[in-house]
Amino acid sequence: MAAPVLILDETDSTNAEARRRAEAGEVGPLWITARSQTAGRGRRGRKWESESGNLASTLLLLTRKSPAEAAQLTFAASLAVADLLDRYVPPALVTIKWPNDVLLNGRKTSGILIESGPAPSGGLWLAVGIGVNLSRTPGDTERPATCIAEHLGNGVVSPPTIEQAAQALADTFGVWLDRWTTLGFQPILDAWIARTPGLHGPCTARLTNETLTGVADGVEADGSLRLKLLDGSLRIISAGDVFFGEAA
Repeated sequence: MAAPVLILDETDSTNAEARRRAEAGEVGPLWITARSQTAGRGRRGRKWESESGNLASTLLLLTRKSPAEAAQLTFAASLAVADLLDRYVPPALVTIKWPNDVLLNGRKTSGILIESGPAPSGGLWLAVGIGVNLSRTPGDTERPATCIAEHLGNGVVSPPTIEQAAQALADTFGVWLDRWTTLGFQPILDAWIARTPGLHGPCTARLTNETLTGVADGVEADGSLRLKLLDGSLRIISAGDVFFGEAA
């Protein structure tokens, strides 16, 4: 079931707004969407460019699950974004790159950042932050980027508005959240694997203090990447910048 959507004209960051509300005792579920973000953030503190006309939205919710289990929602989030893109572009162009980058024709079109903290009423508050490039492609990005407007499918005359995309994301995420809540992580992981190429092939992982090169060997039950190094040893990668195939 989709959570309600709140549209703000401007905020510093939808994740920051969710945090403030959570620490004040709000539990959601509630989607917080901004038409303009002045201080959007991505993973590892990177700036997330919030171009006018693009989606910046965060789901605030409370969970009694452990932090490790709550982290599984990053996979559900990438599936929800992929389902959103399928509505407006040829689905064959939509893929996921481990762990949660959603690509459109091989270029990044979405950013996902999940944050959490202890809720005043007990349990964890979660802020599932999602940015999607709808009508504009940000400039000066670390990796090639694109937007929905550049890849519209047959019969689609324009990308969704922020309001339309926010509601569509609430709908698609609601489906995966319900599956995760009732069926557990495995169905989420299975669907995610089906949309994620490169999990068995040449791979380079850039970690905080080292760069590893080898062959990807699928994923663990928690979604961590298995990487066989050139010396035959196995490393389990839970976070990092990963490049597959020729890009590796």
